[in-house]
Amino acid sequence: MIELRPFNTLGAANHGWLDAHHHFSFGGYHDPARVHWGALRVWNDDAIAPKSGFPTHPHSDMEIITYVRTGAITHRDSMGNEGRTEAGDVQVMSAGTGVAHSEFNLEDETTTLFQIWIIPDARGGQPGWGARQFPKEPRAGAFVPLASGVANDDDAREGALAIRADARVLGATIKAGESVTYTPRSADRHLYLVPATGKVQIGDVEAVARDGVAITRLAEVTITALEDSEVVLVDAA
Repeated sequence: MIELRPFNTLGAANHGWLDAHHHFSFGGYHDPARVHWGALRVWNDDAIAPKSGFPTHPHSDMEIITYVRTGAITHRDSMGNEGRTEAGDVQVMSAGTGVAHSEFNLEDETTTLFQIWIIPDARGGQPGWGARQFPKEPRAGAFVPLASGVANDDDAREGALAIRADARVLGATIKAGESVTYTPRSADRHLYLVPATGKVQIGDVEAVARDGVAITRLAEVTITALEDSEVVLVDAA
């Protein structure tokens, strides 16, 4: 199954400083057909105005992955962590038993990002945070694991940030006319793909930047770039 979820069908809320679009039910947006996709609970497409952001607020029992598309985001939390994550890089927060954090765009330009929430395998656990710069070149023509809770030595060797869920978050850049094939561990996995830029084709479905594509019951998935594209993929139980 391959289901296109066009960007213009997503939930939306514009708060002035924050222009948010929701692939799944979130905040004031509720669609009973789009509550989650397997363990994938949230995929928010956020644009945060310069010198603004999310003040300190709590989370628990969620794996929160932030993929910065443009600009940068600065994180501070109740564990004493602080870090600045730039475009193309990723940060992960395991909320565990509970953590409070803030996320601010301290830059002079708008920051755009995908924030992805994945339901953990078990409740509780010590909260944690991590961020990593990922080299851009290895993403060309192949998926690179950005965050992973799968017992996979290759993911660890490639520097994927650890999450506490049976899931992987991957990124790739694909040149126009080229293809990348992804093989999940089993056909019953829940895959969700969003082009950050460009235009891609999966089977007979075409998706442009910021569209969502929900995929399941496929032994492998081939993504062909119709334009130079940057894509983010979640593979979840």
